[in-house]
Amino acid sequence: MIDQFLDYLRYERNRSELTVKRYEDSLRDFQKYFEETEEGLSWVSVDADVIRGWMESLMDRGNNASTVNTGLSALRSFFRYALARKLVNKDPAHMITGPKKRKPLPQFVKEEEINQLLDKTEWGVDYKDVRARTIIIILYEAGLRRSELIGLNDSDVDLDAMQLKVTGKRNKQRIIPFGKELAEQLGQYIACRDEEIAKRSEALFLNNKGERISEAEVYNTVRENLAKVTTLKKKSPHVLRHSFATAMLNHDAGLESVRKLLGHESLETTQIYTHTTFEQLKRVYKEALPRD
Repeated sequence: MIDQFLDYLRYERNRSELTVKRYEDSLRDFQKYFEETEEGLSWVSVDADVIRGWMESLMDRGNNASTVNTGLSALRSFFRYALARKLVNKDPAHMITGPKKRKPLPQFVKEEEINQLLDKTEWGVDYKDVRARTIIIILYEAGLRRSELIGLNDSDVDLDAMQLKVTGKRNKQRIIPFGKELAEQLGQYIACRDEEIAKRSEALFLNNKGERISEAEVYNTVRENLAKVTTLKKKSPHVLRHSFATAMLNHDAGLESVRKLLGHESLETTQIYTHTTFEQLKRVYKEALPRD
């Protein structure tokens, strides 16, 4: 039955040899599993519980969700083929759902790396360097999205009250408080900007022509500066947003407070950072064990 199905894939469905090989490996692995599970089981008599047991065995052997779903896809295609040709009298695979793929944990810059960049790196006093340091601090201390930073106007910054008015997704606004360091940095930046740049926009962050800064300029600014202190593959503005959330939770901020600061609609979106901090905790614990 497997050989017939593989020929069908090759010659009637024109599937690639790579796909055929993947399906063959999955089908033969499943057959080996059910033959070893219970004497007398066959393609005709296996049921959904047997398939679920096989999927669990795949996970136990270290396979990820993507591999398990490929195996389930092979079984679904096989049983549809076999049922249409009356080789079996039921399709036990069609109602089974595969495991959800795990989303990769957000990458973040360590607090000591941020401290090294901001406190121990030599920064210039020209407009580009002052703007770069301000962008790094505001992304890290306020957890802004890149688009939110670009969209900031001078009127959104209240240095006396030390708060930002941020316009997020779907034009939803939120107020973000900030500390003395960012207040001082913003004050220095605005003074430097007004002295060196001919302002042609109400935007807070301007390019050299006095216009609102572009996405590429923000990205390149962050990437170039993070490269000085971290070996992360990703060195984007969003990594600083992740770093903000992770640092907040590491310093005992409540999940609901972090949700509001990030502008997430759902708490589920924010909860990914609890996994990040837990993974960090596990690494620290493992490294600290005296007997490992």
